[in-house]
Amino acid sequence: MELAFFRLDGDRLVPLDLARSMWRDDQMHGLAVSGALGRAIEARGLAAGRSELVPARYTVDLFKAATMEPCHVETEVVRDGPRLLLIDAVLHQGGEPVARASAVLLRRTAVPDGEVWSPDDVPQPPPLEIAPDSDVPHIPFFHSDAGWSQDFGQHQNASRKQTWQTAVPVVLGEQATPFVAAASIADATSLVTNWGTEGVQYINTDITLSISRPPAGVQLGLLATDHHASDGVAVGSATVYDRQGPFGVATVTALANSRRTVDLSDGMTYQRGPKQ
Repeated sequence: MELAFFRLDGDRLVPLDLARSMWRDDQMHGLAVSGALGRAIEARGLAAGRSELVPARYTVDLFKAATMEPCHVETEVVRDGPRLLLIDAVLHQGGEPVARASAVLLRRTAVPDGEVWSPDDVPQPPPLEIAPDSDVPHIPFFHSDAGWSQDFGQHQNASRKQTWQTAVPVVLGEQATPFVAAASIADATSLVTNWGTEGVQYINTDITLSISRPPAGVQLGLLATDHHASDGVAVGSATVYDRQGPFGVATVTALANSRRTVDLSDGMTYQRGPKQ
């Protein structure tokens, strides 16, 4: 299997098998879509020559199911100011937009004096003997009451979850960058917040990633911090961290999708639920 979500065909991105969703065979998952948008935004920021800026907020709207057809991303600089850069991106398929993103890049400055509250619940990555440092993509690790493992079936329960992942390159032959890794893996917030005893029964409609610094590399973790659901609408948040510590928050909003439940009790399998 080719270890990337897309291959390049001119300015088009052609989805590879790793981009295929568990929801439906002809649909792309959010990690690929968000990774493609993040890659385009990062490239536009570099083209603007603003190396003193760092990405601080990244939001994706997943308003139409992206298929396994070729796509392309268009970007626009909305605001280029002395302390910030605001970039929008839209992913198109078949001449229509299917997802959009915006990012705010901010200028680094000195940290002010004084103390501010932060939580004592600091997430810890899996031990190195379980998940050695490596930039090579692997099956994600998950943690629940069952401990750390790559056996998804062990984690289909109602306990608090976290994940540890090495980012898959967005484009074949390109090395994943830390920001694009975070932009892609942020979609997995749904897995640590919306995965319960019956599988994943909510599908993301948006992702927001807010970070105080760039990731130290392409190995990142998510620890569920909150989850609320009512009338088929769910909101979940997770702390984003690497081996240097926590550095951000990822939030997803999701709609109930129990007709197409992703059942992980026997590994990474897809199962249609009963008609409703």
